[in-house]
Amino acid sequence: MKPLIEMRNIVKIYENGVVANNGVNFSVNKGEIHALVGENGAGKSTLMKILYGIEQPTDGEIIIDGEPMQFHSSHDAMRAKIGMVHQNFMLVPSFTVATNVVLGNEPIKNGLIDKAEVLRITKELSDQFGLYVQPDAIVDGINVGMRQRVEILKTLYRKAEILILDEPTAVLTPQETQDLFKAIRTLVSQGKTVIFITHKLREVKEISDRVTVMRHGKMIGTVDTKDVTREQMANMMVGREVFLQVKKPKMNRGNMRMQVKNISFVSDTGRQMLKDISFNLYEGEILGVAGVEGNGQTELVEVLTGLKKAASGKVIVEDVDIVNRTPREFRQKGVAHIPEDRLTNGVSIQSSIDENLIVDRYFQKPFRKGLFIDYDIVGKKCNELIKEYSILTPNGKLPVSALSGGNMQKVVAARELSSNPYVLIAAQPTRGIDVGATEFVQEKLVENRTNGTAVLLVSADLSEVMSLSDRIITVYEGQVTGVFPDAAKATEEELGLYMLGIKHQSYEEMEKHL
Repeated sequence: MKPLIEMRNIVKIYENGVVANNGVNFSVNKGEIHALVGENGAGKSTLMKILYGIEQPTDGEIIIDGEPMQFHSSHDAMRAKIGMVHQNFMLVPSFTVATNVVLGNEPIKNGLIDKAEVLRITKELSDQFGLYVQPDAIVDGINVGMRQRVEILKTLYRKAEILILDEPTAVLTPQETQDLFKAIRTLVSQGKTVIFITHKLREVKEISDRVTVMRHGKMIGTVDTKDVTREQMANMMVGREVFLQVKKPKMNRGNMRMQVKNISFVSDTGRQMLKDISFNLYEGEILGVAGVEGNGQTELVEVLTGLKKAASGKVIVEDVDIVNRTPREFRQKGVAHIPEDRLTNGVSIQSSIDENLIVDRYFQKPFRKGLFIDYDIVGKKCNELIKEYSILTPNGKLPVSALSGGNMQKVVAARELSSNPYVLIAAQPTRGIDVGATEFVQEKLVENRTNGTAVLLVSADLSEVMSLSDRIITVYEGQVTGVFPDAAKATEEELGLYMLGIKHQSYEEMEKHL
């Protein structure tokens, strides 16, 4: 059978000399779900941007259904019936669902947008492809799963036959993921072709027909999904054996290290993001926070690290309430922080790797020599951390901007974990990093927990929360909805119901395990 899509000998070299794609051959058959996987920087996103016309190849050719194509923009790709749903949604929050679906190509009647037709078209597409939406709802008020369905409907309205889905399940609950998979299968049953970019290998096994693996800008191979295990895919991605399940010694929980009592937070716009959140965090445990993004987790982390001020409540460490103190005061009480956005709060891009590794302690001994920084000591200590945390760099004097995302995250982890934290707040610690770096960071979190650190893990990746945590709390709309004292006994389906606010434990039930 002749492939529907052929990308032959694709080369992409950027002006700075970076080779993103190096002679890549990639083909997709009509009517299949084809997964594309690889570490960060493997070249898969660049390859798909070339297919969608966002980037132009340095060399190579694209053939769609036997016809050579040249895409100079995404409009060219859309004319060839290719659509792409990006990980970061491109919707107008103040518009309705239906208006977003037809935006830029609205039906006109008597010189005006035909609003009734806009609603009819959206409902018809929604029914046809099993993508439930509320056509007249304002996008700002709908959940993440529905926003994603709106994005897919946008591409279908523009007659897309080939859909590229970029990390489509990154922020979905298990229930929303299953709804998406059902819709994808419906699309394929009606003749569509889907390219599924993801890092979740379990989902690759569940949804795809074939999988293509890339590494360092090159094609490693394409195989039938049924013939390959998750471990084999991970090994192909990294080039070495990878252990997908972190080994976690039995928990030895000790004394309470942080007590969070009735924390509330109101945003600058007046929206209450946290409502009387309470829990305790203990020595030698990982407490996981599970929730769909946007339900207060970011605000909770920022309150617990001094980056935002609570409207009310207490954060007690060593019998002292430190709520609304400065970030430095939180650090002085032993609270370390791996932030969810490493570029904004985790590193100083212009500064060196060494400077980033000591930015929280340069004013303390042994890094101070009188009024000045002792750079000999700094260099020695930082070299030790670079080696221990396997940060791939020739030396620590290079700017941290020269590192890959995974190695940048290792710099953040090295700084925070080497401070011997009393409490560690880890927010999205493996977001946007590759399989190998993820394995390393997760192992370090467990190692610190086993050595007595109290760890609060906040992650949008439910499988990560479940595999690393000893105890789990679920949050929905800024409130704790459930407490699961033994993470090993919780299921994705059960947690998902509490994450969506469908189920809610009583306060008395939760209080026993907080």
